[in-house]
Amino acid sequence: MALIVQKYGGTSVGDIERIKNVARRCIATQKEGNDVVVVVSAMSGETNRLLNLVSQISDRPNQREQDVVVATGEQVSIGLVALAIQAMNGKATSFLGHQCRVVTDSTFSKARIKSIDAEKLFAALKKKQIAVVAGFQGIDEDGNITTLGRGGSDTTAVAIAAAIRADCCEIYTDVDGVYTTDPNVCPAARKLEKISYEEMMEFASLGAKVLQIRSVEIAMKYKVPLWVKSSFSDDYPGTLVCEEDRSMEDVVVSGIAYDRNEAKIAVRGVPDVPGVAAKIFGALSEKAIVVDLIVQNVAKDGKTDLTFTVSKSDFASARDVVKGVAKAIKADGVDTDDQVAKVSIVGVGMRTHSGVAAKMFEVLAKEGINIQIISTSEIKVSCLIHSNYTELAVRALHTAFGLDSVETVAAAS
Repeated sequence: MALIVQKYGGTSVGDIERIKNVARRCIATQKEGNDVVVVVSAMSGETNRLLNLVSQISDRPNQREQDVVVATGEQVSIGLVALAIQAMNGKATSFLGHQCRVVTDSTFSKARIKSIDAEKLFAALKKKQIAVVAGFQGIDEDGNITTLGRGGSDTTAVAIAAAIRADCCEIYTDVDGVYTTDPNVCPAARKLEKISYEEMMEFASLGAKVLQIRSVEIAMKYKVPLWVKSSFSDDYPGTLVCEEDRSMEDVVVSGIAYDRNEAKIAVRGVPDVPGVAAKIFGALSEKAIVVDLIVQNVAKDGKTDLTFTVSKSDFASARDVVKGVAKAIKADGVDTDDQVAKVSIVGVGMRTHSGVAAKMFEVLAKEGINIQIISTSEIKVSCLIHSNYTELAVRALHTAFGLDSVETVAAAS
């Protein structure tokens, strides 16, 4: 007998037939002798519908009240999944975030999980019930409803798996695993049998939509084996996200990631004195705005330029904050650009192979793609480019690093 956490995303519970399919899968897993906790997202499109209602009321809504509205999507889906399981003669009990004490901080719309009280879940499992838990939501220490941000149901599932010491966490989605890149952009993409936590975390941070980055962080910290599987087919085993092994370093680049959800802000003519950068980024931090790529030019004539990127969802707020700080520090001005994209190569093999970054730059140059910002880590190289060249860059890099599927290479030859 194993203790398994399964997570189903919005497309997996997009309509009643799909909800019934989820119920059948949960029951089948339980009949194999396993204890099952299932974490469910809101039905496909529901979160956007609720956010749209909020936007019709206010351009800049109170985040606490927005969370109250948006969290209702998961309440509907867990109730329907539990009812579907019961209709198939199974046993199930649904739990909202506050009912199984998913305690978070008070950063509304972007809350982070602090603790989980799994007592009620264990009680349900002891009665041979399937515990159906609302993803994406929690409760802070003052009793306020909070949400975890986009992809937060992944985080809920992995955090619960860690809290109850599950044998594995299965993430069911509309794809059958993790691919070398987005198959919609590059038809030559192929599915990976396994990928390290570190690589998956880079993929998630760089724009890959398969898993939410915090879910991978938690999985790596607590060594929770993660499976990414399709909720619509049993024909494919999926991709295992696990600890790195030596064989993974044989592959120099594991995949190509891209992110169109980037906007660039450049503060021109910043006085080259200590503490100026702290004022800019401190002000952004106070607004819970996450900064991604950062580049500072070499100072000239006592001034420098500071360029960085934020998500497009934070662009308007970040621009207002930075303009205020720029005026206060007597910078020359602020330039912005929301027509950019980040393209990245990822692979643990980059630690032990030289010339990888140079090859990436050569490939982009050959395609006539200008690089605006470069960022590197041990296992990734990211370039900020104009958004118009995103697909071209992804395909060219995918081919150059030998990631095209065998079928594609054979067809080309």
